[in-house]
Amino acid sequence: MNNKALGNRKVIPIVAQEGYEPPRPSEPTDDGMLSLYASHKTIYPRSVSGLFSNWRWGMVWLTQIIFYGLPWLEWGQRQAVLFDLASRRFYIFGLVLYPQDFIYLTGMLVIAALSLFLFTAVAGRLWCGYACPQTVYTEIFLWIEKKVEGDRSARMRRDAKPLSLDKVMRKSTKHFLWLAVALWTGFTFVGYFTPIKQHGIDFLQMSMGSWEVFWTFFYGFATYGNAGFMREQVCLHMCPYARFQSAMFDKDTLVVTYDAERGEPRGARSRRADPTQLNLGACVDCSLCVQVCPTGIDIRNGLQYECIGCGACVDVCDTVMDKMGYARGLIKYTTEHAMQQHWSQSQTLRHVLRPRILIYTAILAAIVMAMVTSLALRKPFKVNVIRDRGVMARMVEAGKIENVYRLQVMNATETDQRFKVTVSGLPGLAVTSSNELTVPATQARSLVVRAQLPPDMAPAGSHPIKFEIESIDMKVHDAEKSVFLVPN
Repeated sequence: MNNKALGNRKVIPIVAQEGYEPPRPSEPTDDGMLSLYASHKTIYPRSVSGLFSNWRWGMVWLTQIIFYGLPWLEWGQRQAVLFDLASRRFYIFGLVLYPQDFIYLTGMLVIAALSLFLFTAVAGRLWCGYACPQTVYTEIFLWIEKKVEGDRSARMRRDAKPLSLDKVMRKSTKHFLWLAVALWTGFTFVGYFTPIKQHGIDFLQMSMGSWEVFWTFFYGFATYGNAGFMREQVCLHMCPYARFQSAMFDKDTLVVTYDAERGEPRGARSRRADPTQLNLGACVDCSLCVQVCPTGIDIRNGLQYECIGCGACVDVCDTVMDKMGYARGLIKYTTEHAMQQHWSQSQTLRHVLRPRILIYTAILAAIVMAMVTSLALRKPFKVNVIRDRGVMARMVEAGKIENVYRLQVMNATETDQRFKVTVSGLPGLAVTSSNELTVPATQARSLVVRAQLPPDMAPAGSHPIKFEIESIDMKVHDAEKSVFLVPN
């Protein structure tokens, strides 16, 4: 494209960083076609130990204990957490929610989104590196793979060799264990939506319903495929978060960073060698930071969207620095400003608490407090008043005017409740039908209410009234507005 075609747009040259090697296109095929896409290279992450690895495994244990254990926890005579879609009730410990409580789900989603924005603005992709299901299950599957097939070098050598009995046995064992974990994950997922004990009996008896069968195997095979085969491809090409994370980053965001000023020029040397005499930096060019990276990037080329912030390169680099007798921190969590201005750790943390973070925190705290307050003040029952459209208004004995209503009362607790109904808003207005109703636990019942008004107590037209509903057992009141029609 020539300059005339570009018009007034600026052309910004792309300057490659030192040590960066652009991807090469594939070689021409036999028919002379040249692929513009780089071929996929299998990544064999090396095992690593250290502070951030321990944090990552701690999150694996925490998230999976909660995920696998929560459906088996009982609360009274039922499952503690159960989203019963068939009966349209959500049980969360002592809380019973209905479709009318959809606002709380909205609040939870808003809290989750703001938390993600906050954590990302503070320290990058913490969610991706430590708590994302893709990361968690990939760690579990990699651990199984290591136990069955050996470490990184053993797996690479075995994959390069032709098919053998040992290779078939190890691969088969690995995939069997992967499938077992994946199906148990799918089974547990469905256990949040149908009672898990009955679901287990149905599973063993092969008598599950169609939707239980679909979601158990769909979720299971999705876990098997994503964590066993796709792995980093999900993070690189399928997850949208990797694409818009840059909008939440700034120069005071803590990210995994390579100290190029200290590390360059890189090069191999013996432990006894003085790097200053060899005109070398602290980086020994061992490439271990690349080998441990679950997405296969080289952090020494600068911050890249593929980096999930897991800190594996930090752990392995600190290990190498310890062996070489150098100071730790060649690769570390820091900010761009801290790196440029050589801030201390305390200075860096002070700048992390910038106005953007304080605003996120204040909004998040306000929403959480509002949601908790709303749940605490939530009434233990719900009432809906419906006028009888078949009888708008009618004259009854003694010239009284009668309107008929249907009150739908929903018991939002797990104990039976008795209710009493009264009406107010017009002089002499009273309920002449039965005004008491018992509603079983977590059930809904309707009550037909006849309200009568003495003659000549109100002009013709529509008049606002109020139904008072009292829970006799819990001493809680609620009020619902309606209208009383007086005919001409």
